[in-house]
Amino acid sequence: MATTRKFWTRIAVVAGLLLAAAAPASADNPIVQHIYTADPAPLVHNGRVYLYTGHDEDGSTWFTMKEWRVWSSADMVNWTDHGSPMNLGTFSWASKDAWAGQAVERNGKFYWYVPVVNRATGRMAIGVGVADNPTGPFRDALGRPLVENGEIDPSVMIDDTGQAYLYWGNPNLWYVRLNADMISFSGGVNQIPLTTAGFGTRTGDPNRPTLYEEGPWVYKRNGLYYNVFAAKCCSEFIGYSTAPTPTGPWTYRGTVMATQGSSFTNHPGIIDFKGNSYFFYHNGALPGGGGFTRSVAVERFSYNADGTIPSLTMTTAGPPAVDTLNPYVRQEAETIAWGSGIETEVSSEGGMNVSHVNNGDHIKVKNVAFGNGATTFTARVSSTVAGSSVEVRSGGPTGALAGRCTVPNTGGWQTWTTVSCPVSGLTGTRDLYLRFSGGTGYLLNVNWWQFGTGA
Repeated sequence: MATTRKFWTRIAVVAGLLLAAAAPASADNPIVQHIYTADPAPLVHNGRVYLYTGHDEDGSTWFTMKEWRVWSSADMVNWTDHGSPMNLGTFSWASKDAWAGQAVERNGKFYWYVPVVNRATGRMAIGVGVADNPTGPFRDALGRPLVENGEIDPSVMIDDTGQAYLYWGNPNLWYVRLNADMISFSGGVNQIPLTTAGFGTRTGDPNRPTLYEEGPWVYKRNGLYYNVFAAKCCSEFIGYSTAPTPTGPWTYRGTVMATQGSSFTNHPGIIDFKGNSYFFYHNGALPGGGGFTRSVAVERFSYNADGTIPSLTMTTAGPPAVDTLNPYVRQEAETIAWGSGIETEVSSEGGMNVSHVNNGDHIKVKNVAFGNGATTFTARVSSTVAGSSVEVRSGGPTGALAGRCTVPNTGGWQTWTTVSCPVSGLTGTRDLYLRFSGGTGYLLNVNWWQFGTGA
């Protein structure tokens, strides 16, 4: 554990320096910096985007993945870490490979379709996790696979008729019609013909005549069905096809994102949120990143007038904020636009907390609406050392100092106390930086923070 923590302290610091150099004003892609993430699957629910991802293990030389993670945002720039509400152990029949899935809400429950290896057969199968809220915890809905044919990457779509469809496949493309219970299906397992008219022409591989590779993402917009997919391994790009019905016939439409980004795979996820369209993907942009250590990023885009998707390019900036963050209500410390050197862990008080920070590590929170000005800062903290501090800054991690809260030795990393200190100079809407200072080694944990306007 200590080795991993030290590794991530170095990684996050270097990542911050590299991306700050590339885009000094707004380097916020990838959207998670303290662990590797992959295979994004966004879901809009009750005014937030919930992002379901895989987790590439540190130093992986294969797709070594043991759990799935959940993140959420109300503004597309600050992302809350909800930890891992589902892992391989959720499925008693699974042996390995917590790979790319997708979640959907229906009738107040959340269903997460994922591929794992069935221990009994040694083949890839599709399992279903179910939860009562979008952040879990998820439990095995069936106690067995929903469907199994050795192929991967499930994508779920509920049509406006109420009929739900589950698509998946590599090297083929399959679908089933899900029943209303979302954990059974009718009509058998159906194969979608992979024609060059439907999915483009691949050259150089007689066994794979079309561009379709894996990772379908199927949705409906303005009466048209879209299938956005990872194309032509390896390295992959993102292509897409459209159809007049959920099952075809499909027509290939072109490239969404060309091959780029230091990962030989990619994986799409597309949503509309607060009047904008967003394209999620992954790359290898963080230090140590690559094809087996990937990171999720996002771009805002607009459809062309005829409904086609424009060609998109990876950026280090990411999208602009679509909302402000209110500092006068309790905010989880693990709600972060950019973190340097930090980690997160499960908190004894529920949820997650920021942990294992060293001197000089920091958190950036974007687009914070201070209004006429804050006068106090309060944080829920823990530590096993005395003399460390949470510095409140703006303009950058070493920018103007608005205040400093001293953190005492609380007697344990999960033994919490609340500290407060005066602050000044925080008015209007601006980015907030919480910088951690003190001696050597790990200094403190932070569970939440909040500003006040009282005297």
